[in-house]
Amino acid sequence: MKETRLIQVQGKPLGGGTLPIIITPLVGKTRAEVLDEVAAIVPKKPDLLEWRIDFFQAIGDIPAVIDTALAIRAAAGGVPVLLTRRNATEGGQPLAIDEPAVVAMYKAACEARCVELIDYELSNRPEDIKALRAVSKANGIGMIMSYHNFQMTPDAATLDGKFAAAKELGADVGKVAVMPTHEGDVLELLAATSRARAALDIPLISMSMGGVGSLSRIMGWVYGSAATFAVGRSSSAPGQVAIEDLRTALSIVRRAVTGK
Repeated sequence: MKETRLIQVQGKPLGGGTLPIIITPLVGKTRAEVLDEVAAIVPKKPDLLEWRIDFFQAIGDIPAVIDTALAIRAAAGGVPVLLTRRNATEGGQPLAIDEPAVVAMYKAACEARCVELIDYELSNRPEDIKALRAVSKANGIGMIMSYHNFQMTPDAATLDGKFAAAKELGADVGKVAVMPTHEGDVLELLAATSRARAALDIPLISMSMGGVGSLSRIMGWVYGSAATFAVGRSSSAPGQVAIEDLRTALSIVRRAVTGK
């Protein structure tokens, strides 16, 4: 079995090399709400904070975005920050700004080096993906390229293609999140993750969403997913488990799988 590649920030693996790392979302609408979330979540010791900026009312105000990102980092006690605008077509919040403004916001955040990672969807324009890859790499910011399907789990070839596309486009991490319509879909997602681990040399994140899919959030690391998402205070996707419960479940599974 090929070893699962670890997600790194500044050359060091997140979580000290433990699989999977735990990512918790920040979904506040205002600076105060976001910082209140950080204060509540950081004592629970996540490995990465994901700032879901599509929830943020001032997303179009670049100085406010940078100021808030810096405030998050200052309050995070060393926990790295992932900046994510989730497209409404892939489960995100509707935005009052257009895609060029989103790209400008991401570029400014990378140039200000106010976060450690960014996430951008594979469904976006190739020119925008290429531009953000260039500016993120120039500033030492990791880039996740992602695919989300909240309606269904595509066939094996499509899942394989999404992971491969992230690699081909130069992603530091490839992410696939899909919705199962029956329990067999969860197995399809795990199998695709395992194939991608064997075929690609980048870290992967994968999950099957919803209640049945929550099993993948606990077991996905066995098949090659380097990270899982947990509720710190508020959920950002269906099927996320509270961080305390997830950590307990992961401990049990880890002992069973690894004997440690």
